[in-house]
Amino acid sequence: MIREERGDCIVIEADVSSEEACRSAVQDTASAWNRLDILVNNVGTSRVPGNAVDLDVDAWDRGLRLNVTSMMFMARHAIPVMKASGGGSIINISSITAFQGGHPNLFYPTSKGAILNMTRTMAGNHGADGIRVNCIAPGFVYTPVVYGGGRLPEGVREKRRDASALKTEGTGWDVGYGILYLASEEARWVTGVVLPIDAGVSAISPHFQTSAQRLSY
Repeated sequence: MIREERGDCIVIEADVSSEEACRSAVQDTASAWNRLDILVNNVGTSRVPGNAVDLDVDAWDRGLRLNVTSMMFMARHAIPVMKASGGGSIINISSITAFQGGHPNLFYPTSKGAILNMTRTMAGNHGADGIRVNCIAPGFVYTPVVYGGGRLPEGVREKRRDASALKTEGTGWDVGYGILYLASEEARWVTGVVLPIDAGVSAISPHFQTSAQRLSY
């Protein structure tokens, strides 16, 4: 799509749970353009079922390494390159499930909640270097990951839509426009922010807690 719109890009396949793979991805990207301005940490899994009593501890450890540690790895290697370029913008993708309890599985909201404070702390750590760090918390967007393979039971898509204040369905593009803003010069004075993009689900907290949380996939 980028090339169809006459843009330029490279694609790097990397296992972000490996620090060496993250270092190499940053290095290859910086080498291609002689600088690095933007890092979007958009990665994660929700497939660690269970509560503290019955979850698989090995799956928990692997999940945290993917959902949280990978973002630290990417930032660890991107920040020095951004600093050398004069600054930059890091955007971490969390979820509205990070805000409240009520989720049937312990892992997902725990890992997504960690991203909120990681974002705020990084913002304080690296602001003096001209590096802004913000977070987006998407709601129940309808994406290829969600609808691929028939994952959603019948009727859940409509319930996810109706759980929002706007009663409309979001897509990855709605989240993408938020990323675009936080990466842009128009957001030059914005750092340490957690921005929900969820059609107002998190604003109507009683309904969010009792109903919408159960619709997370």
